[in-house]
Amino acid sequence: MKKNVLKFGLFSMILLGMVSCVNKEKELADKRISELESYVDSLKMVSAEERQANWDQIAADYEAKNASANEALQSLEESDKAASQEKVNASNAKYDEIKVTVISKTEEEPAADAGTGKPAKVSPSQLLRDRLFGAGKIGSDMNFAWVNKDNIVAVYDNYFKAYKANKENFTREDYDEAKLLFEALDARKNTVEKEGLSSEDNMKIASIKVKLSPMFKFNRMGAKSRENSDAKE
Repeated sequence: MKKNVLKFGLFSMILLGMVSCVNKEKELADKRISELESYVDSLKMVSAEERQANWDQIAADYEAKNASANEALQSLEESDKAASQEKVNASNAKYDEIKVTVISKTEEEPAADAGTGKPAKVSPSQLLRDRLFGAGKIGSDMNFAWVNKDNIVAVYDNYFKAYKANKENFTREDYDEAKLLFEALDARKNTVEKEGLSSEDNMKIASIKVKLSPMFKFNRMGAKSRENSDAKE
């Protein structure tokens, strides 16, 4: 009898420890998501002129908070993840609205660097590239020369996290563009492999690719269904 009591006591302690761990992960995710929401909401309090003048820093701060929130999401139970993901998606949508406003304002002014006197054109595809790789990292030429053996795993990982965080809002064109960008990154990996990419990093990249491959196909099919449904309404 005494042994059974001791076993039950030990089991209870382990169970309590597991519950405590889950609660801490939920608290951390809630905290990071709240920080993301507060940051995006605070941008609405900043004047259009200040946002435009400090956009590079704003974008960098946002990307850091968004990545932090998405990282915390991965440790949540499935029952909590869906609701938390919706909050992150809502903040992403708000941020995109602000970003479009800033870019639209920039388009009305002469390009500072081009020297042509013509407005700088920013397409929806550029917005997608910024979301997947970070503001200003990839242009229309899809040049991945900045990716090397030291940062390539992080680039793949960040792409995967950004893709998962935003895929529910993608159109079929967005999915096609996202897949094209991934293929361009893959082509860069072939070069980086010859420059000393480690076997361990290669395996990490392979794991990410295995998870992404079916997502490209099925997520695009889902987007087509949504668009067809919207068209009927």
